[in-house]
Amino acid sequence: MRKVVVDMQNALFADAISTALKNFNSDFNVYQSEKPDKTAELCFYVQADILIMEVTAYAPRRMEERMKLRDEVKAGHPGCKVVLVVDENTEQKLADRVRQAKKSGLIDNFVYGSVSATYLSAVIDAL
Repeated sequence: MRKVVVDMQNALFADAISTALKNFNSDFNVYQSEKPDKTAELCFYVQADILIMEVTAYAPRRMEERMKLRDEVKAGHPGCKVVLVVDENTEQKLADRVRQAKKSGLIDNFVYGSVSATYLSAVIDAL
């Protein structure tokens, strides 16, 4: 079983991602973080293989805060893959920063919020 932690602002979006992952591959065991300040603890507790986090222009999901959370998770569980989700339509500059984080090797992958659930699931499965 691969363990995936999902940290999204919108609970409906988080539910949709969780459902899509489970339907794509029953090997995924998906956990939803209730709050960003609980995400690292959840990753450590379940020994997450993958952390999916939404990045927004607002606290507590800004890029800087997400990178601090990434650092915390990687320090305690270096094998955990980090994937960021960003809305490339409304947050173009932020999407550029997320893409640059991938190019710089700071994150393992990213996806735009406009992709299909099947594509997101395939990206996560390929990690």
